[in-house]
Amino acid sequence: MLSERAALYRGLLRELRRSLKPPRKVNRDIIAQFRSITETVGKESNASAQRDLENAVLFIRSQREHKQLLERYNPLFDLTAEERIKATARRVGLDMPVTHLASQVLKCDPSTITFSPSSDEPQITCDETRNALSLASRHLVDLQQTVVFPTETVYGLGALALNATAAAKIFSTKGRPPDNPLIVHISSLSMLRPLTPRGYVIPKACEALMKHFWPGPLTLLFPRNENIPDIITAGQSTVAVRMPSHPVARALIATANAPLAAPSANTSGKPSPTRAEHVYRDLNGKVGLILDGGACAVGLESTVVDALHSDGHIRVLRPGGITVEDLERVLSEEMSGAAEIPKVLVHKRDFADEALENAPTTPGMKYRHYSPSVPVVLVLTLPSSSGNFSTTNLSAHISKFRQETPVEGDLRIGVLAPSDSKLWETLQSVEGVIWSRRPLGPMADPALMAHNLFDGLLHLEKEGVHLILIEEVEEDREGLAIMNRVRKAASDSIRISMG
Repeated sequence: MLSERAALYRGLLRELRRSLKPPRKVNRDIIAQFRSITETVGKESNASAQRDLENAVLFIRSQREHKQLLERYNPLFDLTAEERIKATARRVGLDMPVTHLASQVLKCDPSTITFSPSSDEPQITCDETRNALSLASRHLVDLQQTVVFPTETVYGLGALALNATAAAKIFSTKGRPPDNPLIVHISSLSMLRPLTPRGYVIPKACEALMKHFWPGPLTLLFPRNENIPDIITAGQSTVAVRMPSHPVARALIATANAPLAAPSANTSGKPSPTRAEHVYRDLNGKVGLILDGGACAVGLESTVVDALHSDGHIRVLRPGGITVEDLERVLSEEMSGAAEIPKVLVHKRDFADEALENAPTTPGMKYRHYSPSVPVVLVLTLPSSSGNFSTTNLSAHISKFRQETPVEGDLRIGVLAPSDSKLWETLQSVEGVIWSRRPLGPMADPALMAHNLFDGLLHLEKEGVHLILIEEVEEDREGLAIMNRVRKAASDSIRISMG
């Protein structure tokens, strides 16, 4: 008959094996450590140490059972990219997304596409571009497949917005949670009317913003017409719509003659792609066709605005390519004769809405986003930063990371910061690190820094760094959108002094 001590020891090892996925033998060093502790308990009859071991068994078991519950009720929890795709496919009613041997990449020259003010049809002067758009249209309309295309913000993964079966393939391909709504992209104002209820009158503030920023990186919320599938809006009563300004995106929508739902063309949670090569590296074999229209001009997703509240004020749900200052300027110019010029309120800066965060009307509000496969740390250097962060030494933080995350060979750390930041000088004092430096651009040009953010994250990930540091920037103009993305990408924040 096993002694109580032996039974406790074997029970501990059994729980350790069960907690490993896939189940396998526990590391010998760990076994030796626990055996030593157990023998000490037996020799010294240490009741306190025995209780500690019993609590260790209970803790490991409870963690394992808690994880099983999460996996049972949320299949997207803690899955690999491939597992997430399969789980989401089941949840939206698909057996699996179509798997391609390799994604076909077709060049599209934006400079060969133009739109005249009097026509919604594109004029295309390049046969290669025209043929690529025609093939992409057949993928979308005839085959009801997804197609990756460039926009001025980021590359999008598009499918027919009014076809639930086609739109569901977006979720299965990305591994996207089904309660995360999509933005519908249109190529002309005539495409907007069928998306809204019959007789709907567009608010004056929306008209002013559409006049100045469509086509462009601005998304607006509208009441949803009943022809829009629930999967597009996550069951919400509103639909998010924008008209992209990128010639390839607008020409593809016009050629397909149908609005396209299109989130960023990446595995859910990863940084948004701003080049075709980013998409290919992430989704190769999971999408059939990628239209390569070059680097995206803006580099961050669109600004999402809700102008449907009865108080008439504009609510920015997600900052992006159109700044708050841009919105305020246009509203002031276009509505100068109104009784009251609408205020521009920013979510989490000027207002909070817990119900909206739990059931978002637009993407980018509920889930963690923009995270590469390595840890990201936000480096706080501005005196105006909010939060209760005590100042730490950068060398000390890196030493702690090295202890907690053993790496083979040299420690490689990527850094994203303004090109004129003092942080670059601070790095020189830290020894034993191979630095990968990616200057974002000067502090005075937040638009350029925004353009380089996702590209920098994906470039550093490709280089194989073990950690990425991103320095904060001032939250004005495009800096507001930059910090919105960085806070969602970062798993930790530290404050350092640069003298």
